[in-house]
Amino acid sequence: MTEPLLRRLRARGERLTVGALPWVAPVYRAMPQVDEVIDFPFAHGGLQLKERRRIGRQLQGRFDTAYVLPNSLKSALLPFLASVPRRVGYLGEARVGLLTHRLKNPKNKPPMVAFYSALSGEGGLEADVPRLSLPAGDIDAILTKHGLARGGYVVMAPGAEYGPAKRWPHFGALAALLDRPVLLLGSGKESDLCEDIRSQAPERCRNLAGHTSLLEAFALIAGAGHVVSNDSGLMHVAAAFGVPQVALYGSSSPLHTPPLNERAQVVWLKQDPDYQPPLDCAPCFQRECPLGHFRCLTDVSAQRIRALV
Repeated sequence: MTEPLLRRLRARGERLTVGALPWVAPVYRAMPQVDEVIDFPFAHGGLQLKERRRIGRQLQGRFDTAYVLPNSLKSALLPFLASVPRRVGYLGEARVGLLTHRLKNPKNKPPMVAFYSALSGEGGLEADVPRLSLPAGDIDAILTKHGLARGGYVVMAPGAEYGPAKRWPHFGALAALLDRPVLLLGSGKESDLCEDIRSQAPERCRNLAGHTSLLEAFALIAGAGHVVSNDSGLMHVAAAFGVPQVALYGSSSPLHTPPLNERAQVVWLKQDPDYQPPLDCAPCFQRECPLGHFRCLTDVSAQRIRALV
């Protein structure tokens, strides 16, 4: 979602260094407009002020402008400690004194690409589409390692860090209906989920959750014939590689975080005029279904998705 902003900044001549946590840093290494990626050693949660001060001292004098993408206080703290003269970001979490150029948060949930792109100070960015790229030789080497041919397999990404209300429950049933190899991708935390899916179609599936680097997972997605996923980070990766994909939405909304890919097919019962009774509860943006029925996902059948893959 941040790639169009970086592409726009590079096009106007800015040299780009991205600071990111190690789990997301490889995403930026797949963006040719990024000159340098710094892995931040911060743990999840907590201010970790001592460590931020140390890194801030190391970075002093290196940068003219910092674009602070997350809306958290701690994200804005490091550019402040590094004495970056111009610090751009959205208002939030008492960050007024930490930012020199502040944008008001929109009242409604805008598309995330437009939300981030607005930090550039330029208009007309709503049509920008995120793009990732890897050298063709790197993709081919990883496919050879796994004994795969380009376009000859399906990738499933059944996880969603946000919670169960974004996880479609019928991936295993879909795998059993397919006539191609299926790769299950995700983090180590999703390995058990993927193993349960694999057990429903053991002759078809390979569980690679937690067994690939992020860049290796990117290559497997880039070479896939189709990707089927929830609204998740890997869904956006597939969109950025322009791979044919099916994106399943439950508690979230494709109006807010769509897969920006002409080859994407979005399935969201909220927009299905034939689905009855209508899902007046969607999108609820909750981690768990507040009504306890998860209809927005459970009522999407494996057969329906099989017809799209």
